[in-house]
Amino acid sequence: MRDTRAADGGMHRGPLSGLRVVDLTTSYAGPTASMYLADLGADVIKVERPLVGDDARTWGPPFIDGQSPWFASANRNKRSLVLDLRTDDGLTALRELIATADVFMQNLNPTKLKRLGVDPGRMRAENPRLIYCAMSGFGLSGPSNMLPGYDLAAQARSGLMSVTGSMGGSPQRVSTALSDIVTGMCAALAISAAVVRQRGEGAGEVIDVSLLDSDLALMAPRIASYLAGEAEPAPSGGTDSVLAVYQSFPTADRDIIIAIGNDAMWVRFCTALGLDDLAVDARLSTNAGRREHRLRIIAAVTERLSTQKSATWLACLNAANVPVSCVQSLSEVVADEQVIARGAILPVPDAEGLFTVHSPFRFASITQPRNDGVAALGEHTREVLEEIGLAADRVDRLVAAGDPAAAAPEPAAAPSHG
Repeated sequence: MRDTRAADGGMHRGPLSGLRVVDLTTSYAGPTASMYLADLGADVIKVERPLVGDDARTWGPPFIDGQSPWFASANRNKRSLVLDLRTDDGLTALRELIATADVFMQNLNPTKLKRLGVDPGRMRAENPRLIYCAMSGFGLSGPSNMLPGYDLAAQARSGLMSVTGSMGGSPQRVSTALSDIVTGMCAALAISAAVVRQRGEGAGEVIDVSLLDSDLALMAPRIASYLAGEAEPAPSGGTDSVLAVYQSFPTADRDIIIAIGNDAMWVRFCTALGLDDLAVDARLSTNAGRREHRLRIIAAVTERLSTQKSATWLACLNAANVPVSCVQSLSEVVADEQVIARGAILPVPDAEGLFTVHSPFRFASITQPRNDGVAALGEHTREVLEEIGLAADRVDRLVAAGDPAAAAPEPAAAPSHG
C-alpha cells in the first residue's frame, strides 16, 4: 500500500486506507467508482489488457503526449497491472490477486465471467468476505441483463432523454457522461457501506449496480409525478419544473437561471425586479398558482430581464437572496472564483496539460487531496505481482506476456573490485 503525503509531509490516511480493490472495469462508470475509492485512501489495482489497456485510453482527440484526458479524468490514484487473461497463467494470477483483495469490481457480461471463472458465485465461495461489485448496463437480472449498455442507451431507456431538450424539439442526451458518473458514485457508496460491515463482521457482499437503475434514480421525481397523475412530460427547455419560476431567461446580454424555491422567495424576487403587481397577486402566492399562471409570469419576467445586462440582475437578485447564476461556458467554469477557491481542478502530476476534477466530497482530516497521478499502462505489473508473493520467474513470464517490451530487466553488472 502506498501512502499519500500532503505537501507539508503529513500523512493523510483516508477512511478507506488499508482497503485493497481489484478493478477489472473499463470505460467510465467502473473507473469513476474505483477512483473515488482511491481518493478515499483505497489501494486500487487496475487490471488491464495487454498493449491496449482500458478502452478509454484511446478516447480522443485530444491527446496530451499520447494520453487521453477522458481516461485521466477517471483514473487518478491507481496502480496499473497488465495481465493476459487469454492465458491460463494470466487467469490464475488474476484469481490469486483477487484472493488478496477486499473488493473486486468488474463490468463483464455474465457469459464471459463464467468463462474466466470470476463470476460472483465462485469468487464468493473462495473468499466469503469479498465484496463483489458487478457493474453493467441493465443489471444482473431481468430479460435485458445480457445486453451491452452505454451512457447513451441508459439515458434513452430511462426516459431521461424524453424530458431533455428545447420545447417542441427532439429529445436530447445530457451532454456529459451522466449515467456513467452517477453509476460510479452509486457503486462507490454501496461499496463503502459494505466495507463498514466487512470490517465489523467479516462479511462479504454481492453488489449489483447498473446504468439504467442509476438513471431511473435520477428520474425518480418525474416518475413519481407521472404515476400520481401528472401529464407525461416532453422536452421543454426546462420550463416545466414542478417549481415556478425555475428556468433560464435571456437578459440584455446573456442567459441567466432563476430558481424560486418557496413562496417567500417569490415575493423577494418580484420586489427585487420591481414586479410589484405579481408580488401582491393572491393567485400567485403559492407554487400551485404560479404553475397555473406560468406563461403569464414567464412573459412578464422575460420582458423585465431584457432591459438590463446579466451583471445587474445577478447583483440585484443575489442581494435579495434569490438563487441566480449565469449559464456559464466551460472557459468560464474553470476560471470561476468559487471553483478555484475550492481547488476543484487538479493538475495531473508530471503531465502538463492534463487535469482531473476533485471528487465531490471533502474531508476535514484530509487537507490535501490524494493526487498520485495517472498510471501508465502496466506501470505497476511487476510491483503488484511481487507483492502477492509470486515467484520471480513467474513474474517475469507474466510481465513479458503482458508487454514483451517490459520483460525482466537486465541483471545489474557485478561490482568491480579493481
